[in-house]
Amino acid sequence: MRNRDLALLLDLLHRPTAPFREQQVTDFVTTTLRDTDVPHFIDPVGNIVVGCGSIQAYRKLLRVRTSEPLRLFMAHMDHPGFHGARWLAADQLRVQWHGGAPTRRLRGTRVWLADSEGKRFEGRLKSARLRRDGRTIDKADIQLTTRITRPRPEASMLYGGLRFRAPVWRSGKRLYTQVADDLIGVFAILVTAMHTRRRHGYARNAFLGLLTRAEEVGFVGAIGHFALGWLGRASRPVICVSLETSRTLANAVIGKGPVVRLGDRRTVFDPGALNVLSQVAQRELPGRHQRRIMDGGACEATAATAFGFTAVGISVPLGNYHNQGFEGGPDCRGPEAPAPEFVHLSDVEGLLALCRGLLRPNLPWNRPWEKERMRYQKLLRDHKKLI
Repeated sequence: MRNRDLALLLDLLHRPTAPFREQQVTDFVTTTLRDTDVPHFIDPVGNIVVGCGSIQAYRKLLRVRTSEPLRLFMAHMDHPGFHGARWLAADQLRVQWHGGAPTRRLRGTRVWLADSEGKRFEGRLKSARLRRDGRTIDKADIQLTTRITRPRPEASMLYGGLRFRAPVWRSGKRLYTQVADDLIGVFAILVTAMHTRRRHGYARNAFLGLLTRAEEVGFVGAIGHFALGWLGRASRPVICVSLETSRTLANAVIGKGPVVRLGDRRTVFDPGALNVLSQVAQRELPGRHQRRIMDGGACEATAATAFGFTAVGISVPLGNYHNQGFEGGPDCRGPEAPAPEFVHLSDVEGLLALCRGLLRPNLPWNRPWEKERMRYQKLLRDHKKLI
């Protein structure tokens, strides 16, 4: 990975985020896009649309008369975390958790907190109550270890998540971080947008990025964008490409390349578009990509499918999904206990390669199975005399 891209990734992974509290990521992304002259705007839901500078430009891109599909790359800016609910004492805060979470050895776990301006504080989980299904945290009480000067902020202005030795650190080609899911996908769209901006002609008319809010509580940002109805009025085909950082599973190994995601926990994805993606992966990353139904969770490709759009997915295998100690490692407090997420830089590099490859012109979107059909017809001819 180029040093400039790695520096961008590390800077992004330092940003605090939680469902509905993505403002620090939003500010970082929009500043980066502005500094690199990439057009963008904020939709009515608060998502960032990348590649168009206004709603009018967005609609114009959708009206381009071509059989070539618009590739809508999607990633979310949030990560499971909590919102402040109410002060219990001068240094104790009750919080409401949003999204997945570890469920064991929670007492004493370090947390970070931030306010709307990005000012940070620290604390520890004093107690935590799980939801009825036992799969994640419902509410928790936090003992602040950072002194808050008066005037004390309103409890609802604070948000946070689990804290480890640093927001991000590197060990060989592994990146350990408080938040990989899905800032890795956000990074991929940023780099792809900047790469596309430097090109002329075709790629600009093929690319669109959508950086969404509140995916961790049910694809809220993506659903809000689809519900606007803009994409439904497109005059050209639209292919939604979900970029995710997904829980590592059998046959999806960290360090062996990005995963052509055949489906998620809810559904399989479009077979024709997946075959094109597989062809791109074979050309761009021969022997360095994987294929699997990544059913450890659901992703925004499911939301796109539900709204009638053709959808595929690419995943970077993720260790310690949602900060749960499935794979262990440094700062892990035990199985299913708090742990930093981690990814492999080679997998992230592969994700960038697949994004670039999907923007190549003249991919067989209208005839995704032509090669297979020709091969099958030859098999029939070769065996016809035996029928």
